[in-house]
Amino acid sequence: MLKNGIPISLSLSPTLLRENVSSHKRYNKQRTIRLSIYAILIAILISFIAKLLVHLIDLITNISFYGKFSFSHSTPTNHEFGIYVIIVPIIGGLIVGIMALYGSKAIRGHGIPEAMEQILTNESKIKPSITYLKPLSSAISIGTGGPFGAEGPIIATGGALGSTLGQLIKITPNERKILLAAGATAGMSAIFGSPLAAILLAIELLLFEFSARSFIPVSLACITGAAGHHIFFGDGVVFPIASIIPIPSNYALLFYSVSGIVIGLISVIVSKTVYWIEDMFEKLPIHWAWWPAIGGIAVGIIGFIDPRTFGVGYSNITNLLSGTMTIQIVVSLCVFKFLSWAISLGSGTSGGTLAPLLTIGGALGILIGSVGKYWFPQAEINLSLSAIVGMAAMFAGASRAFLTSIAFALETTGQSNALLPLLATCTASYFTSFFLLENTIMTEKIARRGIVTPDSYEPNVLGKITVEQIVTSHGMVLNEHMEIGEVRNWLTNESDSHPNYLIVSDSDGNYRGILSSSNLFNAHHDIHHAIDSIVKRNNVMVEPTQTLDKVVEIMAKDNVDILPVVRDKKIVGIITYQHILSVLKNDMNEFEKEQSHISLRRQQLKMLVQGQKLVSLIKRKSN
Repeated sequence: MLKNGIPISLSLSPTLLRENVSSHKRYNKQRTIRLSIYAILIAILISFIAKLLVHLIDLITNISFYGKFSFSHSTPTNHEFGIYVIIVPIIGGLIVGIMALYGSKAIRGHGIPEAMEQILTNESKIKPSITYLKPLSSAISIGTGGPFGAEGPIIATGGALGSTLGQLIKITPNERKILLAAGATAGMSAIFGSPLAAILLAIELLLFEFSARSFIPVSLACITGAAGHHIFFGDGVVFPIASIIPIPSNYALLFYSVSGIVIGLISVIVSKTVYWIEDMFEKLPIHWAWWPAIGGIAVGIIGFIDPRTFGVGYSNITNLLSGTMTIQIVVSLCVFKFLSWAISLGSGTSGGTLAPLLTIGGALGILIGSVGKYWFPQAEINLSLSAIVGMAAMFAGASRAFLTSIAFALETTGQSNALLPLLATCTASYFTSFFLLENTIMTEKIARRGIVTPDSYEPNVLGKITVEQIVTSHGMVLNEHMEIGEVRNWLTNESDSHPNYLIVSDSDGNYRGILSSSNLFNAHHDIHHAIDSIVKRNNVMVEPTQTLDKVVEIMAKDNVDILPVVRDKKIVGIITYQHILSVLKNDMNEFEKEQSHISLRRQQLKMLVQGQKLVSLIKRKSN
């Protein structure tokens, strides 16, 4: 019911609506273009940093294991230190611990959980110092034998670079998140030349959304990073396989599906073991800055036993994919790489998880495939394919980045015939991990700090519905000329409860402002004064074309539970928080309310009645 005959009309001009929507879209497109330019610039810079990081790792490797100052590619495998090689990772751990202590504690770990934490809790703000501390500490860790890949540090560095730029320019926290994700995934693309996998990684682990405003800048950054990979590292795939893998049979697909369950179980064990080791380090009665050096002891001892566990180990993955390694070497690599990586990562040193998980998974794939070749010869198991699906399934189970795992395996090997086995194995591994592992290797650390990470990417229902779709013309609008005492009496005598806020207009229906009940019943006001004298918040309103998520934002910002819907200064409707709750309730029903629209019982009764009628008709005709 309207007070004083002030009309509310919802007759909106279609032309005006189209103009408002077009103007909003143009604004969003301009900001998307701007973000895209920033993302490309970040990707160009991170491509150079990726090349610099690889050179820095090679330099420190040559200095640490061969005593020469050289940027040429080198691995620690052929060192001649003998048992004294144990000292090298210990020295590296000491340096990393000191850098973390006096530089930033954020350089510890593998980078992605730290980026996720800043996105979820700190408006995507990462300390600018991480842009140089993270790659430097990781290069020292890996170059002195740390069993990590270069991808984790470059992802963390790219994220820090994007966040830093986002803090220097005037943008929203959401846009800063996009730049962080663009920098991080551009770094991954620059290292592996896998733009599609990098884009999917952003969606599954960093952005927690899928929209044009985020997808376009991130995609352009990943494409630019891939171009940087081709310039600095060559055009070929990172993990080449000499021959094309044949299309597997259905029997082989069944075998790979079962192997996915096995690898999924092992991925759960791997993830829990890493954090169990971290918990053990937490119990040590010494300062955390010493932990990387203690982890370095284990890395050194294991590296002395099997030098292949030292360093980045991308060559190990290539050798596994060739399918020519002996079973003894595969078992040794799988077990010792896992132990070295888990202890080192649990100690809090700086490094990545992707390359070790790929190595462990690839080795497991070879072992399971070898069993399959022996016991199920009719399946015609291909060991190279077993390694591909093994490394993808391990990453899918440990991180639950399902699409990223599949795309990464395809892009880095160039084996398109592996698609179906990858889908089968990764689905089985993901399925197993989903039911047995509450938090992934990426989220466990931040979950322990009370941070909840999104686990689904459902559409924002409030962002799909506009005000005009649910606005009502029923409500109370007060005339500004009404006296304070008159409104008080009316509310006291005719209203069951006092609304928190009242909407005020002039005699022509033009919006004047919102009046709070607490202000209306303030004892200091003269009851003979018009309410116009105490009206405030005259700029709090919404337009018919705005979406409900914007309404919620305005209500939260201005602490009101009712808003006028205004067009050309005139009130055309009223929207309250009850409208929002009603929309959310309807949306919840779509996911939670179980109901059947076709009743089998009713169908049976209907058929029975029809059958009886048919029998009766036949009897009548026969008579």
